[in-house]
Amino acid sequence: MKLFGRERPTTAKKKSVIREWLNAGLFAIVAATIIRMFIFEAYCIPSGSMERTLLINDYLFVSKITYGPRLPMTPLAIPLVHNKMPFTTSMPSYSTAWELPYKRLPGFSSVSRNDIVVFNLPPGDTVALEVEQSTSYYELVRQLGREQVWNQFHILVRPVDKRENIIKRCVGIPGDTISIANSVVSVNHQPGFNAPTAEMQYLVQTSGEALNPVRLKEMGIIDEPMPTGQPGQYVCNLSTTDVQAMKNWPAIQNITPYTDQSIADPALFPNDTAQFHWNLDNFGPVVVPAKGTTVQLTSANMPLYRRIIRIYEHNDLKEENGQFIINGQPATSYTFKMNYYWVMGDNRHNSIDSRYWGFLPEDHLVGKAWITWMSYDPEGIRWSRLLRAIR
Repeated sequence: MKLFGRERPTTAKKKSVIREWLNAGLFAIVAATIIRMFIFEAYCIPSGSMERTLLINDYLFVSKITYGPRLPMTPLAIPLVHNKMPFTTSMPSYSTAWELPYKRLPGFSSVSRNDIVVFNLPPGDTVALEVEQSTSYYELVRQLGREQVWNQFHILVRPVDKRENIIKRCVGIPGDTISIANSVVSVNHQPGFNAPTAEMQYLVQTSGEALNPVRLKEMGIIDEPMPTGQPGQYVCNLSTTDVQAMKNWPAIQNITPYTDQSIADPALFPNDTAQFHWNLDNFGPVVVPAKGTTVQLTSANMPLYRRIIRIYEHNDLKEENGQFIINGQPATSYTFKMNYYWVMGDNRHNSIDSRYWGFLPEDHLVGKAWITWMSYDPEGIRWSRLLRAIR
């Protein structure tokens, strides 16, 4: 239609363009959500617990299809966001008004020993928002008491699939017996796998000189050496390659493995030093629970299984007059409903892992670390790490 010899502008074409953009945007969000949910998900390494297999600010793709994608357990959630709204510190990006039971689609394989896996942090079911992730809510309660923690901090309870994502190496699969003696991990009474890039603690003795921080940085050593108080003596987190290289330094007199021979650490699983005299370098043995297996319940082993029975497998557990009551019935044994795993960081003395919080339930598994697609440090992109398969 013309108005004074000119065509009257119409909004139909503009609406169609806007509609096309909206449709394209909606399609992109739906497609990205499906890919993230069922195929792979991006993940960034936040800490040095897997040094030097994985480095801080390595960006990974995590395969969901290897072990089978886990169906959403908290479906009412903002797409492409994990557990909090962007630009906020604590606002949940999900609602627990509708929750679904755990279910996983078939995958190509089951979890194998030495796989590097991403999972939801088991003790992350309850968090104190003002405290760093490395200090769990449960450790705070043991130190300060529950009442003081709830009065002092903002406490948030999260469902399984909205707990923080963590990455570690699977050391033990269901049914395995895990033990650590003088920092050496054994699986089923045989020496376990130790990645060439894994870091252990060593006692480094120099001729009296301080360790050169520039040379340490050039080698990729990020954990600061700890002086022991003796002249020229340090405890360092090093790989076997680091040890061989440093032995050639003129100032180095000796490098020997350093293990913790101290008393039991109350921060370690199962937080019962009266019965379990364990520390980071001397731990176990523990048997990793397998689905369908039955254990006899005693006061000696209940600390190992209490959280599994009550929290992970949702039973009412009471102890009355030396007897265990599960769901209102006396119980002398328990049959596990899920498989469990034992996971540890490759940076063995700088990792909060199964030694601190115990067994990893299968419903917490997110996927298998697949490939590093980007990596950078303050000096720029680490080109040598791009598109590197993760092992």
